[in-house]
Amino acid sequence: MSTVPAEYPPPFKTSDYIVAPQAAEDERIDVGVLIVGAGPAGLATAVRLGQLLADDPALTEQLGEVPIAVAEKGKAPGSHLLSGAVVRPGPLKALFPDLADDDFPRYGEVTGESVYFMRPKAKVRIPTPPQMKNHGNWVVSVSQLARWMSDQAEELGAYMLPETDCQKLLIHEGRVMGVVTGDKGRGRDGEELSTFEPGAEVQAQVTVLAEGTPGHLTGVVRRHFDLDRNSTQIWELGVKEVWRVPTPLGKVIHTLGWPLRMAPKYREYGGSWIYPMGDDMISLGFVVGLDYADATLSAHDLLQEFKTHPFIHSLIEGGERLAWGAKTIPGGGFYGLPSRMHVPGAVMVGDSAGFVDMMALKGVHHAVHSGTLAAEGIYEALKAGKATSPAGLWGYTKRVRDSSIWNELWKVRDIRPAFQRNFLYGGMVHGMQTASFGRAPRRRVRFKPDAAEPIFLGTRNADYPQPDGQYTFDKLGSVFASGNQTRDDQPSHIRVQTHVPLELATAWEWMCPAKVYEIADEPQNGTVTVHLSPSNCVQCGAITAKGGRLTPPEGGSGPEYTIT
Repeated sequence: MSTVPAEYPPPFKTSDYIVAPQAAEDERIDVGVLIVGAGPAGLATAVRLGQLLADDPALTEQLGEVPIAVAEKGKAPGSHLLSGAVVRPGPLKALFPDLADDDFPRYGEVTGESVYFMRPKAKVRIPTPPQMKNHGNWVVSVSQLARWMSDQAEELGAYMLPETDCQKLLIHEGRVMGVVTGDKGRGRDGEELSTFEPGAEVQAQVTVLAEGTPGHLTGVVRRHFDLDRNSTQIWELGVKEVWRVPTPLGKVIHTLGWPLRMAPKYREYGGSWIYPMGDDMISLGFVVGLDYADATLSAHDLLQEFKTHPFIHSLIEGGERLAWGAKTIPGGGFYGLPSRMHVPGAVMVGDSAGFVDMMALKGVHHAVHSGTLAAEGIYEALKAGKATSPAGLWGYTKRVRDSSIWNELWKVRDIRPAFQRNFLYGGMVHGMQTASFGRAPRRRVRFKPDAAEPIFLGTRNADYPQPDGQYTFDKLGSVFASGNQTRDDQPSHIRVQTHVPLELATAWEWMCPAKVYEIADEPQNGTVTVHLSPSNCVQCGAITAKGGRLTPPEGGSGPEYTIT
């Protein structure tokens, strides 16, 4: 028996997250440009816009007391950021042309790399695909990068708003006017506690949606403005650990194959990364496509199993796990992009728009590049007095379509969708599209959203290792390692049906890396009750892909990543 998650949609209506401006002038916050999200894309927007305004005092004055504001739902910039990450440095160096390479927060350049096809007890080295060659790229911690970039943005006049969750969009006469931030100090049932502080309207001439993945307000914008008619988005889930190790790694490693299964009925897609972070740390992670079929598949447990492989174990033996985290990755590539990157009053950048190349396992450079392009497009529109007109921000969409972002995503547009069919077909399309520089195949490869793919009760969970607390870990111990700050008694920020088929409940229970979902009773006519522990949530976003909906919790909640 199988179940399709999309047939059990969450109790979520886009219209509930759109309101008209109501606050009086002395009761609202007015800013020039509001950036929602302090990740690489949002901070690149803030930095580049700050650079442009530094040479234009007249426009700066016109934008008011706060020309640029950055709202971040975490405790601070970087708190919710996680990536591999090996980064192409070009967009960062272009954004900061006066800095030397060693001025950036990084763990050095890639000087060697290997790709392996894994078997349960062995490995076979295979040629590195062209898209995955990393010589000269930088190894970074994206959470550290964001903290550094936020300092640069503040020096250029950007105003940071940490612990600020943006819950609703202000829309008036078809134009985005800003956001409504969330209340603080509400109880589990929404009641006002002694610490209650109401949210506020933040109005702006331009709003930049840089929420990352999956992007709460971005999803609202895309649905409200009907931007997804020709778009199909799918997601991958990455689980990451940072280890202190006794022996330097010296090269970047990627793997495919085991512990994933190649049989078409499982629809399992993904692989691992292992990156050196200086001489004494490594970044170790596993990525799984969320269109898989077996309800008992678990990215967290696959990573634990992966570490039992003799080769992987040899890399961490005698070491210590320092950090853990999880995050989704937009995997739809070119076909996951909205029909345009702007709407009246707002633009989308970085992972919010879907600028990730899954074949290269790269998105940070596209995030920085798109933020830079957004700033230049916004500045041009503000300077011409067109930013508040219906088509005033079209220049940003045009810049993206004329950029390397568009070109790179177009060249690999069919590869990830093809793997949804099976590994053999995906490999064939990969070779064809790579060899032809994107010219073949000529016909688009069709694919489905994750939630539209049926799931069944399998037995993958029978092989996961028991946690030993030294090299393999359980989910709750990993949540603790994330520095999770979520208050136990705040309202739930997760929207799901709680009475669903056993297959779907099982999929949520195993999928979640933070043990948020638990089956609470025995099946009755194939249906069970799902119990939620929202305070465990590290806001990875996987539930949005698999039949639910993640909204922002109270500002300051969630993980406190520092080196991920």
